[in-house]
Amino acid sequence: MANVEEEPEIAPTSPTHPPSSYTLLLKIMSKRRTWVCSFVLVYGILLTSSWNFLKSLLSWYKIQAQSSTSGWPAVYASVLLGFVFGLLSMIAALAVVVPTVLVTWITIVVLLAFFGKPRRILVVEGRKITREIFSFVIRILLKEGNFVAAVCAVLGYFVLVRRNSEGD
Repeated sequence: MANVEEEPEIAPTSPTHPPSSYTLLLKIMSKRRTWVCSFVLVYGILLTSSWNFLKSLLSWYKIQAQSSTSGWPAVYASVLLGFVFGLLSMIAALAVVVPTVLVTWITIVVLLAFFGKPRRILVVEGRKITREIFSFVIRILLKEGNFVAAVCAVLGYFVLVRRNSEGD
């Protein structure tokens, strides 16, 4: 008789008990502070990566402010600073928005399925819902990003003008 190597049987994981790492991940991601921390982390990474741009903008402003007596260099620099910070806040908000929109979309489609909608109607409704959610989120992101840009531009202008007047 030939020796036949038997493979050890792999015990299937029980569907009622998910792995502990999965449960831990779900517990962590369900906390609001986790999403706030992820927003702050992404915003910090974006701000750090754009630090060289901000430093070059401020050095450009110093050169322009020394050679010009008008306040236009401060206006240009503050508008650019506001634009950068507004854009960074919108990108950082996407880190929080994408999972939230995905969960909302899945919830709505599942609820429609529970109410007995046929699959074809679910697909059509799912596309409509996706379009509506996406347009709603983009409108909010643009509104919030413009608000942050305006606040940063105004604050940047006053800081740059004060810095320029103290330098004289």
